Amino acid sequence: MNDPVTLSQSELFDFLLEVAVVRPVFLWGAPGIGKSALVARFAERLGMPCVSLLGSQLAPEDLIGVPQIENGKSRFCPPASIARDTPYCLFLDELNACSHEVQKAFYSLIHERRIGEYHLPEGSIVIGAGNRAQDSAIVRTMSSALINRMVHVHLRVSVADWLQWAREAGIHPFVLEYVELRSDHLWSKPPKHEEPFSTPRSWHMLSDALHEFGDAVAGRPLEALVYGCLTPAHASQFLGFLKQRRGRHRLQAILDGEIGWPGKADDRDLLYFLAQAFKVHLTRELPAEENNVTGAHRQLAHRAKALLEQLASISLEIAQIVVAEQSGERGLPAWLLREVVRDLPRLVERRDGK
Repeated sequence: MNDPVTLSQSELFDFLLEVAVVRPVFLWGAPGIGKSALVARFAERLGMPCVSLLGSQLAPEDLIGVPQIENGKSRFCPPASIARDTPYCLFLDELNACSHEVQKAFYSLIHERRIGEYHLPEGSIVIGAGNRAQDSAIVRTMSSALINRMVHVHLRVSVADWLQWAREAGIHPFVLEYVELRSDHLWSKPPKHEEPFSTPRSWHMLSDALHEFGDAVAGRPLEALVYGCLTPAHASQFLGFLKQRRGRHRLQAILDGEIGWPGKADDRDLLYFLAQAFKVHLTRELPAEENNVTGAHRQLAHRAKALLEQLASISLEIAQIVVAEQSGERGLPAWLLREVVRDLPRLVERRDGK
């Protein structure tokens, strides 16, 4: 598939209001980014019930029904969940995970809104959704006939949309505060091997569990929970965030010189989190172009170099992470890096000593 035009949740919601009411729509997107929840909210917005069918668990007879004999003739009776008298939203989730036989059973339902002799009530809406092959999900190739029966649109993760929803949905304040701080950790690409990974859905799961545990959760149960929901690197930093959230170490206090970097061996996860938060703070507060630098920016840059030197005295490796460019992350401004190279050369030396 060619590189798609992607829409955020709010953009896609408006798109569905215009398109899905006249033509079936298929939503593409990575696992856990909110496709199912968006369709449910869309149906609720229209005042319609939402009937969800999971394509990966369907057999053809689950759609076309079973035959009955009436007046010496066979007649297929569709299931009661589908054969309704009033308009509704039919959501075909994981449509591209069903067998080709099931896909064929969907042809008339999607194109003609009909199953055998039963027609969907006038005004009903059909929406399909599925994961992509590159997401390591269970998917099958959709036939060209099925593809050509729907309008295809791609959903992307929007941090702003998710945060707005999270505030209204009562997401745990620890999760909300962390994602506001590290918005790049809201979603990560599905791994090629079997391990948890961060998505809006997994953050929601973590939030529910934290609410249930209460503020007393700590130690190994907390670690098991966090590592059981998130990408391992994100889990480590979230635990560091919780430690500083519950303790006395705050990044702003370090920036203001009220306290120093945590230096104890058992605080390494906290130190790593604070260093990453420090990097994010610098990339947000300092302009990319040097000709836009103000006096306040110069003061922050001067303070940053002093803190980098202090951090390097505790852990050179973590200090180097702050100045290193990471794939997919915005790095420090080039003008600041030049000053770091000039004033703190050991921070940019290659770690192999060459």
